[in-house]
Amino acid sequence: MPDSRYDAVVVGSGPNGLAAAITLQQAGLSVLLIEGKSELGGGLRTAELTRPGFRHDICSAIHPLAVGSPFFQTLPLAHYGLKYLTPPVAAAHPFDGGTAAAVYNSLADTARHLGQDEQRYRQLLKPLVASWPAIANDVLAPLHFPKNPLQMAQFGAPAMLPASVLTSYFQQKEARGLFAGMAAHAIQPLSNLTTSAIGLVLLIAAHRGGWPLPQGGSQSIADALVAHFRALGGTVETGTFVRSLDQLPHARTVLLDVTPKQLLQIAGHSLSAVYQWQLRRYRYGMGVFKVDWALDAPIPFTAPECRQAGTIHLGGTREEIIAGERATAQGHHVTRPFVLLAQQSLFDPTRAPAGKHTAWAYCHVPNGSRIDMTAAIEQQVERFAPGFRDRIIGRHTFDTAQMEAHNPNYVGGDINGGVLDIGQLFTRPALRASPYRTSAKGLYLCSSATPPGGGVHGMCGYHAAKQALHDVFQLPAAPLYEG
Repeated sequence: MPDSRYDAVVVGSGPNGLAAAITLQQAGLSVLLIEGKSELGGGLRTAELTRPGFRHDICSAIHPLAVGSPFFQTLPLAHYGLKYLTPPVAAAHPFDGGTAAAVYNSLADTARHLGQDEQRYRQLLKPLVASWPAIANDVLAPLHFPKNPLQMAQFGAPAMLPASVLTSYFQQKEARGLFAGMAAHAIQPLSNLTTSAIGLVLLIAAHRGGWPLPQGGSQSIADALVAHFRALGGTVETGTFVRSLDQLPHARTVLLDVTPKQLLQIAGHSLSAVYQWQLRRYRYGMGVFKVDWALDAPIPFTAPECRQAGTIHLGGTREEIIAGERATAQGHHVTRPFVLLAQQSLFDPTRAPAGKHTAWAYCHVPNGSRIDMTAAIEQQVERFAPGFRDRIIGRHTFDTAQMEAHNPNYVGGDINGGVLDIGQLFTRPALRASPYRTSAKGLYLCSSATPPGGGVHGMCGYHAAKQALHDVFQLPAAPLYEG
């Protein structure tokens, strides 16, 4: 490692580590970004996993929160080649019998296709979509008094509800199943409080900008962020896996894009006993089992809406999704899991050779599961797209252990950096005045184990960096949240 002094060192180059590094570098500091792997990006990586010429996103694939991120929106990422492609249907939700509900980029179009639930959908989503610019910084932040309390309360009232309750607001299976699939992104039982929040945020994002995918793969987002960081004067070191603070060069502050498990391993000796105790009590959620396919033709979904969508939620009815997520959280492997599928090559021809296609999917499994869910996932696809298996010409899988080996932040296959239930939504990773400060002076946590949690938005890193700037450097650019 270099011996020169830095103002700040950031460990980990996922979207939050990159956001933290950029924020610090923008403030005029000298910043070193360290990544353990040879490639930068964390969950923002793309590789030829199945066959030559087939480019697969290793973790994140569709990016509504990246486009809608209050911080990323301030960066000139298009200048570095980042281009988003937006499918006409953000997400489709097929049912047995060949029908499907769909989230179009237009709220009006979405509502119009929901039959008897048209007005209910409008009444729920229209005010939230309109108020999102005023509340985005409050939603994607730690607990604090909001700048727009009335509009925030309008969002918070339905967001606090269990999705199992909010889905019953609708009358027909289409809207009920559609919202249950959105809420299943919370990766927890839909009977839990606040599980409606992620469903609402994703629907708002769809109606404000769609659910885009980056041309060339998710790696393109990381590449643009890294290029901007370097253009600002930042320094990058790869191939150094940090296991102890002793490995780092001297700096006034250190920000770690890791979860509590790794924080204890890297810096446990410098943390207070109480803080260590809180970190050891931190809970990780369900894991994922992931499959990537190389295909010789598009997936033959029966419902036409699915053939226009970048994302497909395969779970059937509201009741089926609720039961499956509850059973998985209890440690069971269900025969018909909720499957989240993306078909990027329909809209981005750079993902596969001419005439060929890729598909990306995962289902939720108990944390640490080693059970192969390939057959169950493919059966769910076949259920709504008869003939799918005949189009597979290559396959690659990740179980939870392989996901964690690829990225240590995915503890037990948990891609959210810890369960986002009511017990950890506002106190992740520990109950403190600022969730980004550790008990060691100058040491901060900037991963998805801090608010607002998982997703490619960079806001965890942004808020952590602002806190460090406020605490260590007394710079006038105060954080959005004053800890």
